[in-house]
Amino acid sequence: MIPIQRRSFLNSTATGLGLAGLLRSLGPLRADETAIAPGIARFSSEIEPLVRFLEDTPRDKVIEETARRIKSGLSYRQLLAALLLAGVRNVQPRPSVGFKFHAVLVVNSAHLASLSGLDEERWLPILWAVDNLKGSQARDEQEGNWTLPAVDEAALPSAANCASELRRALEQWDEAAADTAITSVVRELGANHVFDLLAEYAARDFRSIGHKVIYLSNAFRTLQTIGWEYAEPVARSLVYALLNHNGEPNPASGELAPDASGKMNWQRVASLKEFHSGAGQGTNEADDAATQELVQTLHNSSPDEASGQVIELLGAGVSTQAIWDGLFASAGELLMRQPGIVALHAVTTTNAMRYAFATTGQQATRKFLLLQNASFLSHFRLAAEGRGELRDLRITDLASQASAQTLSQAPPATAAAEAFDAMGSSRVEASQQAYDYLAAGGDPQSIVDHARRLVFLKGDDSHDYKFSSAALEDYRGMSPQWRNRFLAASMVQLCSPHQATRPLVQRIVGALS
Repeated sequence: MIPIQRRSFLNSTATGLGLAGLLRSLGPLRADETAIAPGIARFSSEIEPLVRFLEDTPRDKVIEETARRIKSGLSYRQLLAALLLAGVRNVQPRPSVGFKFHAVLVVNSAHLASLSGLDEERWLPILWAVDNLKGSQARDEQEGNWTLPAVDEAALPSAANCASELRRALEQWDEAAADTAITSVVRELGANHVFDLLAEYAARDFRSIGHKVIYLSNAFRTLQTIGWEYAEPVARSLVYALLNHNGEPNPASGELAPDASGKMNWQRVASLKEFHSGAGQGTNEADDAATQELVQTLHNSSPDEASGQVIELLGAGVSTQAIWDGLFASAGELLMRQPGIVALHAVTTTNAMRYAFATTGQQATRKFLLLQNASFLSHFRLAAEGRGELRDLRITDLASQASAQTLSQAPPATAAAEAFDAMGSSRVEASQQAYDYLAAGGDPQSIVDHARRLVFLKGDDSHDYKFSSAALEDYRGMSPQWRNRFLAASMVQLCSPHQATRPLVQRIVGALS
């Protein structure tokens, strides 16, 4: 693709502005709302005016103007679609698939937060994401004002050749050929086929610390909500992101460090036998022992050793459920050892790989994702070591220090609030307190609900939404003997009640009231 240049928790006043009462259509469109400069990717006449509105409205007015449209009938789904498309068209996934590009990456996380919130809270994450988009758009303008170009219709491969052309272009890191190929693939093949093709490449390299596979999974999850009719520009942007190699030589012409684990693990895929999920089979002592062994290995292993351990466990008949328990637990353990930007991406990347694993229909890709996730976790640990000392902590150190009788006296909301309040003195103590509560039979939903509301009120960064949406989703899929530890470990990164409440919250509530 060749870039071109172009220009309490909540006030009750927001009650009733949830999804149910807002599924009405927009009014008639003016001609000037559908006009767009030539050479720029254009969307359907249905969504183009709303995308233009988000692009052109100044940041200091966009919340109030969007709220006015919501109250006039703008639906949640329309706004979500326009938000994703405005980011895709206006924010370049360069020099890294991160930083300003989080305006695109965070859309699904904000959507998940909205779905899980109370009716009066559901517009907060999406309107926060609108404001975040404007910040990224401004940064993109400062860095060159990139815009997704129009499709080169004359260069599109045929339906018969588009899939093979896409593979060739991705293997050769050929941006122009990949752009036209993915356009044909989206138009000619189904969504499942598109996902299967891209899932082979989204996790092949460690550039942008996992954001490529995060983009794949989050983009397709959002498309499931807004509709496949918006897939073409999203897939074009996604392929452009997958081919980002940070100014290095073409990876197809040499051996570069970020590609080493991926190449090794693809070679190892052939040695893996068919595996079983183990899901729904209950606690299995052999699987639990395997999970512990994997967590112990990932504590200090090399990327090669990490995926090698997964191969050994799968060869011994260990279920993929036990492997994923170990991968998530290891990501949570890294959080405990060094909270911050690297460890939180270990969680969000594992979340994205787990989704890709569950979604693709290609067994070879599923095997590759398991091996590559293990290698990635070692890469994350090495990256964290490069940023400073790691604490000598293990997730298995979390052990109940209080009796069930003591903990059951406090109502769930109170017990959750007390655990979060402990963040003011020690994040590790907050994790231990949360684990005590959960191990004694406490309701994890009370922890989750408290965490989500704190994100709504205190979160001021894309990572607050990305991390919380991933962690609060992932613990549910873990085996009982591991999920409490993972959720408790997440306390070191979740928003704290001691953080300042965002001024944007009151601005949004005021605009909606």
